[in-house]
Amino acid sequence: MDLEQIRREYLLGGLRRDHLNDNPFIQFKSWLEQAVASGIPDPTALVLATVDADGQPDQRIVLLKHLDDQGFVFYTNYNSKKARDIISNPKVSLHFPWHMMERQVRVNGTASRLSAAESLKYFVSRPRDSQIAAWASQQSQRISSRQFLLEQFQRMKEKFADGKVPLPDFWGGYRVVPHRFEFWQGGGSRLHDRFEYVSTSTGDWDIGRLAP
Repeated sequence: MDLEQIRREYLLGGLRRDHLNDNPFIQFKSWLEQAVASGIPDPTALVLATVDADGQPDQRIVLLKHLDDQGFVFYTNYNSKKARDIISNPKVSLHFPWHMMERQVRVNGTASRLSAAESLKYFVSRPRDSQIAAWASQQSQRISSRQFLLEQFQRMKEKFADGKVPLPDFWGGYRVVPHRFEFWQGGGSRLHDRFEYVSTSTGDWDIGRLAP
């Protein structure tokens, strides 16, 4: 396989400053709505990048579950690798790879835990088996086999068979408050369009075009 010969042109459309909203949250919501409407798989999937206490970056895919003017929300096990990384360094990066639309969005910000009340509100909306799975999985820990995981899941199903599944004290949400956005639209001849929004001390956003 000759990887050097795998290429294509990006010709779906350009991006100009007058196409963009002055508010990056409004601009992101517009692109997200278009991604959902387009029918692309998993439009809310994002790559979450963290850095651990030793300076080692790590990445994984999570799902965006809420967005407002305060930031981006996802949920996880608080004992997971990503959560441990955030404890040592709350600065994170989010990447939304909407390849089929020849678009991507990058977000830099700071992550902090949601309140238990906020996490509970989302937890009770999850399918029951997903609630049970949160109890069954010791996320990021080594286990002996998949059979062990399935047995843990069955034990939790039996434990909570007669009532509601409570919110685990080791599970909940994070909100990422951004200080930088980048909106990327593919362009012909690798002349892609890139615009960044950087937060200022006055609470506004400084917007500028970046070279591809």
